[in-house]
Amino acid sequence: MKPIRVALLGCGNVGSQVVRLLDEQAGDLTARIGAPIELAGIAVRRPDRHRGVPKDLLTTDAAGLVASDVDVVVEVIGGIEPVRGLLLAALRAGKSVVSANKVLLAEHAGELFAAADESGADLYFEAAVAGAIPLLRPLRESLAGDRITRVMGIVNGTTNFILSAMDETGANYAETLEEASRLGYAEADPTADVDGYDAASKAAILASIAFHTRVNAGDVYREGITAVTAADIVAARTLGRTIKLLAICERVDDTVTARVHPAMIPRSHPLASVGGAFNAVFVEAEAAGQLMFYGQGAGGAPTASAVLGDLVAVARNRVAGGHGPRESAYAALPVRPVSEVSTRYHLSLDVADKAGVLASVAAVFAEHDVSIAAVRQEGRIDDASLVIVTHAAPDAALRSTVDKVAGLPAVREVVSVMRVEGEES
Repeated sequence: MKPIRVALLGCGNVGSQVVRLLDEQAGDLTARIGAPIELAGIAVRRPDRHRGVPKDLLTTDAAGLVASDVDVVVEVIGGIEPVRGLLLAALRAGKSVVSANKVLLAEHAGELFAAADESGADLYFEAAVAGAIPLLRPLRESLAGDRITRVMGIVNGTTNFILSAMDETGANYAETLEEASRLGYAEADPTADVDGYDAASKAAILASIAFHTRVNAGDVYREGITAVTAADIVAARTLGRTIKLLAICERVDDTVTARVHPAMIPRSHPLASVGGAFNAVFVEAEAAGQLMFYGQGAGGAPTASAVLGDLVAVARNRVAGGHGPRESAYAALPVRPVSEVSTRYHLSLDVADKAGVLASVAAVFAEHDVSIAAVRQEGRIDDASLVIVTHAAPDAALRSTVDKVAGLPAVREVVSVMRVEGEES
């Protein structure tokens, strides 16, 4: 059979593993696809830094490589430009694209799919959300006959490592971030991870696929973990819970919600036991019920595994003369703002230890129609604190309640506010 010629854009941590696997598994891949894979070239910025790769494959002309006689473009560079232009050019020319670029897909999936539809090319991106975990294909294909109602998961390994370590050791956020950097779990600039941007991009992709609606990163409410304290971890443990940074996508009353924020979840929940840098996503569907996908969500080899899986799929399609699933955005459901989402809060208040404090605080909750599920007072005099857990209420009502409580004379400080997910306790 005529070889499937592949252009690889990028040869860093993931790209170098793609090259290795293509070489080591060449025979098996040929048998699985029905045609050999031929690596036509690798676009990089600095060819001298890639000594383990055949020099004749390296080029700094990414646009020229994409325009050459190749069948598939595999992109593991990241970012939006110039990658967006390169992939649009490939798709418009009828070349299939495999990408691990969550940021690009969360912002420009509609444009990319339109180009793919026009030419009949494939666009696959399993590696963009959860590394090696087979997640997007089950959502796009295996559950295509079902109605997904909720997707909730841990989709960022760096933040999960930090929160898991804080829970296990009692260390504070700054100390644990430093340890994560030392061990290579956190980037030199961890902003995209710890401020929730990475997880928000992934949530947008998950919501788009699960609910057949275009959801962009800007539609996703986002909070990071930088404000999580050791005291929050202890408070969660007191309630039999732990804290995770969650991406939560829901279909409610023919609307879609997508949010990323830290939350207390019961230790009995399947996601609570996901430790270290691992990822896990919990899916709920009307007919299938509850499903959980777990594994390594990042790293060179695990992510390359997902890239190779997509490459095999698009190569098989080209050999057979067909193509994979197209974008499914027919539902076009409105995205509901987080202010309208029903949630629960855990509040810790630094208060004066005197008569009437609880009554004044409770009056504010009643004024905003927010029901209190549990309350307890800790400490005395200058070290007094009030801990409140609410029943579910619109997020806007809870925020207004917190703002007004903060202004009460008896409340010295709102120490922490944390959302609570999972069954009430």
